[in-house]
Amino acid sequence: MVERVNANWSGVGGVMAALAARAAQGDVRDVARGGGPSLDARDFVARAAAWRRMFAAAPGHRWALYIERTAEFAAALLGAWHAGKHVVLPGDTRQETLAALRGHADGLAGELPDGLQPSAPDGDAGAFDWPPLATHDTWITLFTSGSTGVPGAIDKRLAQLDAEVHTLQQAFGGDLPADVRVLGTVSHQHIYGLLFTVLWPLAAGRPMPVTRLAFHEEVVRACIDDTHPAILISSPAHLKRMPEALDWPATRPVLRAVFSSGGPLPPEAATEALRLTGRSPIEVFGSSETGGIAWRQRAVQADRWTALPGIAWRLQDGFLAVRSAHLADDDWYVCADRALPAGDDSFVLAGRADRIVKIEEKRVSLTQIEQRFALSAFVREARVTMIELDVGTRVAAAIVPTEAGQAMLDGEGRAALTTALRRHLADAIDPVALPRRWAFLAALPCNAQGKTTEAMLRDVFRRTLPAVRWIGAEGNVDGAGGGSVTASLDITEDLAIFDGHFPGTPIVPGVAQVDWVMAIAPQRLPVPARDRFARLDTLKFQAVIQPGSTVQMALTWQPESRVLGFRLTSAAGPHASGKIVFHPEAS
Repeated sequence: MVERVNANWSGVGGVMAALAARAAQGDVRDVARGGGPSLDARDFVARAAAWRRMFAAAPGHRWALYIERTAEFAAALLGAWHAGKHVVLPGDTRQETLAALRGHADGLAGELPDGLQPSAPDGDAGAFDWPPLATHDTWITLFTSGSTGVPGAIDKRLAQLDAEVHTLQQAFGGDLPADVRVLGTVSHQHIYGLLFTVLWPLAAGRPMPVTRLAFHEEVVRACIDDTHPAILISSPAHLKRMPEALDWPATRPVLRAVFSSGGPLPPEAATEALRLTGRSPIEVFGSSETGGIAWRQRAVQADRWTALPGIAWRLQDGFLAVRSAHLADDDWYVCADRALPAGDDSFVLAGRADRIVKIEEKRVSLTQIEQRFALSAFVREARVTMIELDVGTRVAAAIVPTEAGQAMLDGEGRAALTTALRRHLADAIDPVALPRRWAFLAALPCNAQGKTTEAMLRDVFRRTLPAVRWIGAEGNVDGAGGGSVTASLDITEDLAIFDGHFPGTPIVPGVAQVDWVMAIAPQRLPVPARDRFARLDTLKFQAVIQPGSTVQMALTWQPESRVLGFRLTSAAGPHASGKIVFHPEAS
């Protein structure tokens, strides 16, 4: 690809000076467009000035910043930098993430809990001078995705980010209209979204998105409502789930390129994206630590990756090593990715370094388990993690079945599929490493970056409620709000309530059965809130419930007496019954 001279290019350090000049000239071209009211240079500079004033008056040097709306985030980021602050970007607002900020930030801003917010802009876009930022003295802290463990903090100079956006312009800018707008489905709180939806368009004088488009329908609508040329910044999480029924042909005249990063894009997803949008996705390979390394389009290069301009690479003991201006120094950085040369100065990836854990003093490769799953006709996607059980730390597997796998799950049951998968693993995996917990999912959980984090995987195995299938549409509920309903519950072995109840003989504790009634009944019956619980009457436990059972939960609500009756039965007979009595509503 050939770099085209861009008269609007300011580099990241000079963005605010360029925008302030445009505002002074009355330039009404959009700085941000799509997903909300557009912002011109005067609007954006006024927002950035408000954030700059706030940060300048705030004590402390390192400030954590989280804002969902892309344009507002960009104004806050630039305002903080021009106020001399070191900006820390958490990837999300989960409790685990916020706890990890301790020691990294002196204060919180934006949409973080009790985060500082600026006063309303006064409309005076010329209130500040905006000298170019000193790119070697301006800092940001990003966090790795957490897809291979706990997210790690990475400090970067603005000079590194500025080098990255220049690389992107050099690699791809020549094939794009100078004023092409940007549509994004990824979060700007991570390096990929930060570079592609904020810093690159700002440095190149292109409209950035006002906000992220979280759904495919929004992407299609954005192309129908505004036919100005656009590029789509997306991820495998979105591109491998493109609904056929949407009006994708309407996007073809608008989209000039589709980018994907954050993880491997399956070949079939790349082919489907090309069929629907007319654009072969440009995949960008890199990491938070290295920045962008290489790119490819499967329709042209298949599995081969071509280094981005200015990126030197070599193989070191089978691992990919890189050197570039995107890194903190001029040393070679050895990645966790194995690679093989593929000719014409390209390479193919051969998997990541093994994630090694110890189970009963034996070294176990989680990577090898996932690779073995990938060879099964029953598995579309698989991720494994470690969870704590009574017998110690063991492997848990989250599986997205293929059509064949789902057919076995539906026709022969969960036990049949787990048995088949254990047999598939047994030829190559030590018995101690065979999964002890299984979760069969329609899709792996992923964050706004399109990555499945270790925390998300662990959450999958903390399920406390069984899967519920209602028998009949709405049951038999009368006009007064009373009536009866029945639900079928799948009691699977991955339910968290089996941990500790009991080693070798797992059963559902009685208190959990009552809790299930309290949690499930409001889905179909107008029962009071939990805080109006008064007592349990005629409670009986007749037989234990074990994993692998299918239990019928019959519920009857009597509003006059405020009594919820329940009965749990299965093919083995009755398990439990009783009545939950609620206090009357306070008058």
